Amino acid sequence: MVLAAVRDSGTPCTTLLNLDFTRRTKAVPFADDLLLAVRGKRACEAENFSNCELSKITAWSKSNKITFNEEKSKVMLISRRKRKETKEITVYLNNKPLEQVNTMKYLGIIIDKFSEHIRYAVEKCTKLSLSKSAKISWGFKHGALKTIYKGAILPLLLYGAPVWIEALQYEHNRLKYIRVHRLISGSPRHTVVSNEALCILTGMIPDKTAEAFQF
Repeated sequence: MVLAAVRDSGTPCTTLLNLDFTRRTKAVPFADDLLLAVRGKRACEAENFSNCELSKITAWSKSNKITFNEEKSKVMLISRRKRKETKEITVYLNNKPLEQVNTMKYLGIIIDKFSEHIRYAVEKCTKLSLSKSAKISWGFKHGALKTIYKGAILPLLLYGAPVWIEALQYEHNRLKYIRVHRLISGSPRHTVVSNEALCILTGMIPDKTAEAFQF
């Protein structure tokens, strides 16, 4: 599969859905950006199909006097095939080759095997520096912990979860999310308690947290 992110047209891209894309192509517009997902049995096949679809976008943009930003537009190859085949593709927009990348961020979700997105979400939570900002030697009160966790931490952790939730079947990804629970307090009395105990401190019983993350 080839993902092509076509960016900065300066006009809503919903009208592009009227183009005659083939059944192997899924178009996802948002504001002045467009994401194309093009399927193919092999990388070269997906590359050819992608160029055909992008040629339609190029023709449409010219007829409507709209220009996409080729420098910001990217292309990414997603393949589960283990056999050897070229992983380099060349996809054109406005007769200019798009940069091929290994990860792509679209609508706040980093697309790869989603390990990178999980790392990114955990880092954002870590930067909140909850224990340092409080400057309370014995940690937060119960109500504050619950408010911070549900209002600031969970929305970051669960954003776009239906897209990447399967990545949590890998232990190294689950452990990253479990460590985020430790952000609720940097005090000595909480650093040695279990993850289940921290869930209770935040007002969330362990089985609901497990259900949310599919642990």
